[in-house]
Amino acid sequence: ELQSVSAVGEQDAYSGGRISPGVGDRPASPPGAAGRARGAGWGGAGVAPAAAEGPAEAHRVVASCKPSKFDKKILLWTGRFKTEEEIPLRIPPEMLDKARNKARVKACYIMIGLSIIACFAVIASAKKAAARHESLTSLNLAKKAKWRKEAALAAEAKTK
Repeated sequence: ELQSVSAVGEQDAYSGGRISPGVGDRPASPPGAAGRARGAGWGGAGVAPAAAEGPAEAHRVVASCKPSKFDKKILLWTGRFKTEEEIPLRIPPEMLDKARNKARVKACYIMIGLSIIACFAVIASAKKAAARHESLTSLNLAKKAKWRKEAALAAEAKTK
């Protein structure tokens, strides 16, 4: 049967754990930290990493990836390496991410610059067109008049 809880820090009937910590109680330690002293890390006395965290995390391998030809070009363009021969066979993914982000920013700056240049080119060509008294409206009216003439000639040729 269920037991009632009468005092702070007594056991719960369902879980066997504490319901609420008493005065001076510390929160539970994270898993794997049972035999480890605070601040000691894995170099101090206590449980070894393989025994504390299980076989899955016993051998940590530094993450690395093999850069493709395009990745190598990005690494060179962003200035991380001077020549392609300096690039190692395997590099950390963080290095590649930073280079890609830097390349994105450079590409955006180039597109912004090209957009500004294009704006000035359009303004210059519009001023020249205005000096020749050309406008989109007049060009469209001339094109439609030409189409009407062609349609009228086609209609006359059909009736003959």
